[in-house]
Amino acid sequence: MCPRKCSCDLSRRVQCYQVGEIPREIASTSRRIHISHSKIKTLQVTDFQKMSSLEEFVLTCSGTESVEINTFKNLDTLRILELWKNKLRNIPSSLPENLEVLKLGDNLISALHESDFEGLKNLRVLDIQSNLIVVLSFITFSSLNSLQSLTLDGNNMESVTGPVHLPNLKYLSMEKNKLQSLSGSFFTSLQNLLFLNLNGNLLTDMPPELPRSLLSLKLERNQLKMMRSEDVKQLANLSQLFLSENQISSVDGVQHLSSLTRLEIAGNKLQTIPVRLPITLQKIDCSNNLIGKIQAQEFHNLQDLKHLFLDNNVVATFEDGALLKCTVLSNLALEQNLLHSIPLRLPQTLARLDLKGNSIERIKEQELSQLQHLQVLNLRNNKLSTLDYGFVKHLPRLRYLYLDGNPWNCTCSLLKTRRLLLTQGTDVKGGRCTSPLESQGESWMSSKRILHLCASSNLHSSEEGKETGKKINVDELSSLRGHMDDYYDYEMD
Repeated sequence: MCPRKCSCDLSRRVQCYQVGEIPREIASTSRRIHISHSKIKTLQVTDFQKMSSLEEFVLTCSGTESVEINTFKNLDTLRILELWKNKLRNIPSSLPENLEVLKLGDNLISALHESDFEGLKNLRVLDIQSNLIVVLSFITFSSLNSLQSLTLDGNNMESVTGPVHLPNLKYLSMEKNKLQSLSGSFFTSLQNLLFLNLNGNLLTDMPPELPRSLLSLKLERNQLKMMRSEDVKQLANLSQLFLSENQISSVDGVQHLSSLTRLEIAGNKLQTIPVRLPITLQKIDCSNNLIGKIQAQEFHNLQDLKHLFLDNNVVATFEDGALLKCTVLSNLALEQNLLHSIPLRLPQTLARLDLKGNSIERIKEQELSQLQHLQVLNLRNNKLSTLDYGFVKHLPRLRYLYLDGNPWNCTCSLLKTRRLLLTQGTDVKGGRCTSPLESQGESWMSSKRILHLCASSNLHSSEEGKETGKKINVDELSSLRGHMDDYYDYEMD
């Protein structure tokens, strides 16, 4: 029978919720047991004595404070042990030597000892994040020769020391600690490390002697001031580099990163785009810096670049054709800059163009005439008062157009533009009139009042045409009114 407050399935998996102890009725043949949101203060040897087939045990959010000595020792089939979000103060003792995954995040563990991991020759994954470890010696892990992933995030660690003997480690994360530096020999034996995460520490310099094997390096939210050529010259395999939210004013040596596809350096103090960018780049994020000018030489031969973020800078000058060599660029963000016009000769592959928060007063037809693939155009919070029909007809795939926060002068000339936008099925947000006075607050995309005013104006002009021999008959008048009625069923919000 399946225990009360539990569910059981044919794969011999048992899930229990809000129990007060490990249910005695759990079948001895169960392979996986998951218990959550319960009240189990202590785990005991007797809880698992009959579970000779247990491969995975997960206990979360259950207030567990201690584990009796040898509780898991004789569980020879146990491969995965997770005791997340409890109140443990120590690593459980005498763990089975066949254990492969041990996760003890969100507990109250303050110290690690070498004896905690003795005999765990098959352990591949160790996660001790969000505990209370302040000082850590990596000699503690010296017996874990099979370890591939080690997570120590959120422990407020102030120092870590070596030697580090983890020859098979591929993933190391020490995010959200208080590390100020790492010794030059720290990475000496980590020659197979692929992913290193040091986000959210107090590092003032890039770690020395980083492993050549690295594919991804995360150093965001530290106190770095520069990147030097000697820091990264050996990282020819690096694919992703994250340096956002530091105090970096200069970047040197990026040309050595010949495999780099992603560079994120937002929220720093850069005044120019890093020079000699690798041609392999697919994404660059330089937003929230102090960049004032964009030049073609900075993006020379970036033929794989798909995403470029330059928002929240002080860009006032954008060289014509600066991005023409970026022949697959689809996303360009230029929000919150100092541009007075849309840059000329942008790549025709663009699908999204963000220009919110600049000082653009008018859009010229040639500025967007090549953007046949553009789907999203954000023009919010500029100084636009009119929108020419010629601008819209070059954007056949435009699906979203954002116009809020502009001082629109809602004359009848906008209705031709409006009609084409409706015909193309473009979803237009915004467009409220600032002038003339009688149209203030109305939207030139959805206001029936403006349509009536312009229809009346057209009719009045037609009556005046009688003096030059022009006449409008009843059928023509009916046709005109019917044509204007086509707009009335289109309402924004």
